[in-house]
Amino acid sequence: MVFPTLTPLTAGAAIAFLPFALFIGGWVAWSDMKFMKIPNKTMIALLGVWLVVGLGAVFLTGLSLQSWLWGWALAAITLVIGFLANALRLVGGGDAKFATAMAPFFVGTDWRTIFVIAASCLIGAFVVHRIIRNIGPIRRASPDWISWTSNDFPMGLALAGTLIFHLLLTISGAF
Repeated sequence: MVFPTLTPLTAGAAIAFLPFALFIGGWVAWSDMKFMKIPNKTMIALLGVWLVVGLGAVFLTGLSLQSWLWGWALAAITLVIGFLANALRLVGGGDAKFATAMAPFFVGTDWRTIFVIAASCLIGAFVVHRIIRNIGPIRRASPDWISWTSNDFPMGLALAGTLIFHLLLTISGAF
């Protein structure tokens, strides 16, 4: 089977998605740091953005219908991989589900680019999280945040950053 050549997001589509990604990504990062859980509502919301704003982007910004449809296939593939990774205890369930909801936004993007963005966000989020959890005023302002004392890392922080930086780089014309 030959896979079609998919066009990545246009800058216009990324601009349309960005406000929603900022809000939902902020919600995911906050929830994961505070509760070490990513609510299912965030995944539903992000997939709703792909459905509604994405379909609008097909008609208004030059996102191809083929890429929009393949975004759904990418989400389904990511769901299966995430389910297996969660069953093997490699990732948390919320992380796998949020990655599923993020997947359509990466349709047509070179996997190496995705890897570099994700790795950079993971390293940056880990370092920043570990530093700020040791800053007294921040700890006093958020004393009940589970991630401050957990041995686990709130991966939602890195995942949200990956989505947001991908959109910002697309808008900037970096790729």
